[in-house]
Amino acid sequence: MKVLVTGGAGYIGSVTVERLIAHGATAVVFDNLYQGHRAAVHPAAVFIEGDLADPAAIDAAIAMHRPDAIMHFASYTLVGESWQKPFLYLRDNVVNGLNLMESAVRHGVGRFILSSTANLFDDPERIPIEATERIVPGSPYGESKHILERELLWLDRVYGLRHACLRYFNACGATEERGEDHDPETHLIPLVLQVALGQRDHVTIFGDDYDTPDGTCIRDYVHVIDLAEAHILALEALDGGSRKYNLGNGRGYSVREVIDGPRHRRPPHPRSRRPAAARRPGYARCRQRGHPPRVGLAAALRQPARHHRLGLALAPGSPAGLCRLAAARKTSRNVARVTSISGSPPE
Repeated sequence: MKVLVTGGAGYIGSVTVERLIAHGATAVVFDNLYQGHRAAVHPAAVFIEGDLADPAAIDAAIAMHRPDAIMHFASYTLVGESWQKPFLYLRDNVVNGLNLMESAVRHGVGRFILSSTANLFDDPERIPIEATERIVPGSPYGESKHILERELLWLDRVYGLRHACLRYFNACGATEERGEDHDPETHLIPLVLQVALGQRDHVTIFGDDYDTPDGTCIRDYVHVIDLAEAHILALEALDGGSRKYNLGNGRGYSVREVIDGPRHRRPPHPRSRRPAAARRPGYARCRQRGHPPRVGLAAALRQPARHHRLGLALAPGSPAGLCRLAAARKTSRNVARVTSISGSPPE
């Protein structure tokens, strides 16, 4: 199979390309390198530097390489920034995604995987959040992904474009070769590791007044290798029609648990703790109804430093039960088996 991967020079996209190639697929990376890195692209992948704002460039790439499927990662992805720049997210994410979908339909690409977000669920009625949960986007970023999901629904009905929408929570971890490399860095685990390594003075906790055991937001973390494998399994699941999946590991960790995780490795940095700041826009209801942590994070944070560019990360597949995809199978090395949980056909 040949797969066009937009955003394949970014964090999750580059790891997915790595896993696609490991499974014997041909990967074509389409990326403008605004947030991605040329060095992160797998050497066996075809690389095209192009912008999704340019329909002609998309058409040329698809016409030349004739992919069987598209995985769409390229996007502005910062929830907080989307509150400051709503037009950027509501315009560029939506229009660029539609450019890609239109080209896919024009050239007869029959399978499309959308990298969506759990930010679709700002006020869930049940925990854990099922794929059938009502959608209440928590930010302009979440709204942009919701619009793309709705567009794919109609393109399936009109043109038969089979698609899977993967709504995932907080990605973490790395492979031996690829990991997080953001500028500026906004993800909690890399920030915590930078403090542990003496590269940063402190980590700011945004809000300590949540209805949780320690007052900080509870989040679900899923290893990037598991996410990559889920995208590949979703392609296989499209044999049975379009799908949508919520991807996570089913266990919550509070912000304070994550911050305290690396402390066993070296003494805490003297300025690693500061008074909590106010909640960020878009996180007002972050897991207020969330389930309390059930497994300590310390064991996962003992993974050797070589598995993360910045130090270490959650082990892939731990805890077990990433997501329930219809076509469960063993993945390579120490990645847990991906099983089917919150997937369902589109509405």
